[in-house]
Amino acid sequence: MPLFKRKPGIAVIEMHGVIGTAIKEPEYSKLLENVRNNRKIGALVLDIDSPGGSATASDLIYENVREVARRKPVVAYVRGLGASGGYYIACGAGTIMASRAALVGSIGVIYLRPILQQLFGKLGVEFSVFKAGRLKDMSGFWRMPTDEEADKFQGLISQMYDLFVSVVTDSRKMTDEQVRELATGEVYTARQAQESGLIDRLGGFDDAIAEAMRLSGARRRIRHYRPKRPFFSRIGLPGRAMSPYLPALDNLATLSSGGIYFLEPGMLGDFRTRDS
Repeated sequence: MPLFKRKPGIAVIEMHGVIGTAIKEPEYSKLLENVRNNRKIGALVLDIDSPGGSATASDLIYENVREVARRKPVVAYVRGLGASGGYYIACGAGTIMASRAALVGSIGVIYLRPILQQLFGKLGVEFSVFKAGRLKDMSGFWRMPTDEEADKFQGLISQMYDLFVSVVTDSRKMTDEQVRELATGEVYTARQAQESGLIDRLGGFDDAIAEAMRLSGARRRIRHYRPKRPFFSRIGLPGRAMSPYLPALDNLATLSSGGIYFLEPGMLGDFRTRDS
């Protein structure tokens, strides 16, 4: 039997990029599960630099972060951008910190889908649609939505918006009214976010590590948890990284398929996909 027990270390998980493309939910949920169950890890630091992305993926990762936080301290550190889904995930942590030049917030929901009706008309292409269910093709890209369909979409968006607001309300111990006043979809500077209660304090990455150590009593032994790299990358071949345009095209292709997003869309082109 050892004379003394070594203190656990600190886990770091980087969440950089668009949620759903760079940050793939199954991979990151597995990482979070590993951190949660590892007795050699005393605390977790989430290193976030994300404009958000898929609403569903954001919520699933958020729930997994909360599961970790129920067992050990979690500090979310916003390195550059913690917007929309990126901020949503940070709300799963017990403490949220940000660099002084970070942008935080963008609490809101957006539904995106392409409308190619005019393009197909110019090309002389028509669609023949057979369906069972009056609204089965309401998300179809070949035509504009009807007024009824637009109302249905707005109802979906409103419910997802209420979910986002409730997550921030519970995490930040704020009232519904306080959060809705901030939940305009705009981003805030780190200082504004701190003053409004969206984050706890400003600092650098080392400050986030120190905070995790203080909360957990863990030693400064940092272990990075990352998804497994693609095969070609592991054997040293360049693969998809040869083209600097592919990551942005991947993100745009995903968004063009339609869907509900916790996303700051103006930042989309700045983020690479994980497997590039």
